[in-house]
Amino acid sequence: MRAVTWHGKRDVRVDTHPDPSIKDPDDVIVQITSSGLCGSDLHLYEVLGPFLGEGDILGHEPMGIVAEKGPGVTSLDVGDRVVVPFNVSCGTCWMCERGLHSQCETTQNREQGMGASLFGYTKLYGQVPGGQAEFLRVPFGDTLPIKVPEGPPDDRFVYLSDVLPTAWQAVAYADPPRDGSLVVLGLGPIGDMSARIARHRGVETVIGIDLVPERLARAQNRGVTTIDLRDAGKDVVDAVRALTGGRGADAVIDAVGMEAHGSPFGKIAHQLAGYLPDALAAPFMKTAGVDRMAALQMAIELVRRGGTISLSGVYGGMADPMPMLQMFDKQIQLRMGQANVHRWVPDLLPLLTDDDPLGTEDFATHHVPLEAAPDAYKMFQEKRDGTVKVLFKPGTATS
Repeated sequence: MRAVTWHGKRDVRVDTHPDPSIKDPDDVIVQITSSGLCGSDLHLYEVLGPFLGEGDILGHEPMGIVAEKGPGVTSLDVGDRVVVPFNVSCGTCWMCERGLHSQCETTQNREQGMGASLFGYTKLYGQVPGGQAEFLRVPFGDTLPIKVPEGPPDDRFVYLSDVLPTAWQAVAYADPPRDGSLVVLGLGPIGDMSARIARHRGVETVIGIDLVPERLARAQNRGVTTIDLRDAGKDVVDAVRALTGGRGADAVIDAVGMEAHGSPFGKIAHQLAGYLPDALAAPFMKTAGVDRMAALQMAIELVRRGGTISLSGVYGGMADPMPMLQMFDKQIQLRMGQANVHRWVPDLLPLLTDDDPLGTEDFATHHVPLEAAPDAYKMFQEKRDGTVKVLFKPGTATS
């Protein structure tokens, strides 16, 4: 099969790999029909190379058709259409039963001190082959894949793998009152969908902040009040307070994470980690503050006293500096974590109807063949051509 693989910083390629096979009785093999390119994949492309191996298969947002199943699988049949959550979760352990699928005790990476395994995402999370490929082996066939109906296009359902539950959890954790205000920092895939979900849930004032014109325009077209960071600059706090009764937002979602602009020391740390040999870079990143903290620091400024910050953007450093005095004094609540996909599926599936209230069918800005992955990664990383969401379509020819 063909698969998108990591070969170094800013070096992804499409290579030929052996097709996956059934290893355990509850495995299924899924023939991938669509697979998303996520902002988290850019962390692998840019920063987290020390935790990857050359040839690792990337991708954690796939869906497709069950091509083969193990003898222990009873809830799926060959030919069924499924979405594969990015969490590799068993669905039956103590954590999964409590809706904490990202902490699944069956696949926890205890030797790394990390939570549940993830498809296509580093040694820290199990080094499980990912879904930017023609085929994917999926364990826990009776509990992990999400069966979806025939008929609507893949774009209606593929975001159940990550974007929709991550954005839903971000809004749920932020918990803004319906008559209140929510700021979304970053209008990439997660930020854009978070703003849509907040609007759908009836939040009165949703404010999106970004510096990419196409992303601002997309959000504005969905009824979001937007602030262009290029224009607002240091006055962004005043701009938000002017929209929120002078207090600041009831809640802020940081959908940016370590890739924030600014933060010169974080930028230097990113670059340093990128150029160290893996044997030195991995322990350095585990013990040092290596992130650009501009987005989180801005969130702390923008949220009102007694408000909530919901953190969905990924950070990678163990010792990043936090303004604890300011956070304590403002009585800020902070919630975060990998999305627990299956926890939110019952809330989300009813929204993937003919009305499509969240606009999933036109959410992707680019549909490209798998063979175009190197260019797609570069385009997304550079935020070129209005890129917000890229879907790979295995099996389609390069145009």
